[in-house]
Amino acid sequence: MAGRYRTLAWRAVPLAGLAAAFALSSLPANDSALGLVLPLVGLLVLMGVVFACVWHADVIAHRTGEPYGTLVLTVAVTVIEVALILSIMLAGEGKPTLARETVFSVIMVVCNGVVGLCLILGGLRYGEQGFRLPGASAYLVVLMPLATLTLILPTWTTSMPGPFYTTSQLAFVSFVTIILYAVFLYVQTVRHRDYFLSDLGGASEDHAPPGQRQLWESVVLLLVGLVAVVLLAKGVSGSIETAVVSIGAPTEAVGLLVALLVLLPETVAALRSARRNELQKSLNLALGSSLATIGLTIPAVSLLAIVLKQPLELGVDMHDTVLLVLTFAVSLVTFAGGRTNILPGFVHLVLFAVFVFMVFVP
Repeated sequence: MAGRYRTLAWRAVPLAGLAAAFALSSLPANDSALGLVLPLVGLLVLMGVVFACVWHADVIAHRTGEPYGTLVLTVAVTVIEVALILSIMLAGEGKPTLARETVFSVIMVVCNGVVGLCLILGGLRYGEQGFRLPGASAYLVVLMPLATLTLILPTWTTSMPGPFYTTSQLAFVSFVTIILYAVFLYVQTVRHRDYFLSDLGGASEDHAPPGQRQLWESVVLLLVGLVAVVLLAKGVSGSIETAVVSIGAPTEAVGLLVALLVLLPETVAALRSARRNELQKSLNLALGSSLATIGLTIPAVSLLAIVLKQPLELGVDMHDTVLLVLTFAVSLVTFAGGRTNILPGFVHLVLFAVFVFMVFVP
């Protein structure tokens, strides 16, 4: 009975979020009281819709199976992330560093925070967990050059001063990024689909796959929820920056907050899979998020910057470069043997703690 009410609630949340988005946009915000309350209400509604979107994406995932299931989750989260980034970039005077900060934060949160927690949770319960080595290698072999091209190389180019690409460089790198991600998707879903299947001793799901009617309901409600997220993001973008400024945090914390907001539901799904001894599915969710963030977010933001002739600061500074290179080096060791335990999990979690600390104490 509780599960039935929970299902009905998740079905209602996207529709309620869409209605709230239209209602909030039509209310006058010049009143000081409304100016404080409306962004907070919008943020709470946005979080509820985000969780609902991921729930419906998970229903679709159970029907389509792996690796299409995690791909649906990843694309849904990426759409939410792009909506938030574009809304904040276009608000006020604009924020040319937000895309860089968010993408870098997503990589750190996923490759260190989420992966570390999954390895620790699974290791404490099962001792060791196995995964498909070719699948993990496929993620890393694409993720490392994509992160280098979009976050490190702009700092060292000479055609334009500062950590910026010229328009031609930005267009070329965006094109290469899309090509690499498209090839990866082909390998993941067609050519070598078995690399990403979770069949190494994972527990079975605790519920049956959804029926055809429930599947199409979730498809429609997922689309409705994503539209609601896009509409709510415009009103919430200002409140995110206000919250960061009010606690005296640096502006880089905006990217971290956006990353945590959009990755929270997917993190819960990854941890749940690790707890069921389905580490491969956890890696599909985690590492797939990093790939989709670069492969889809960077081209979308770059297109916006080119069309609107806005500056887009992509290159990270030296201490972020060190953290990025160290993260990839540790990941290569972590996923080199096909089995993991709690030790690499704690190493990744320490790297994540260092990243968060450096955001507030650079």
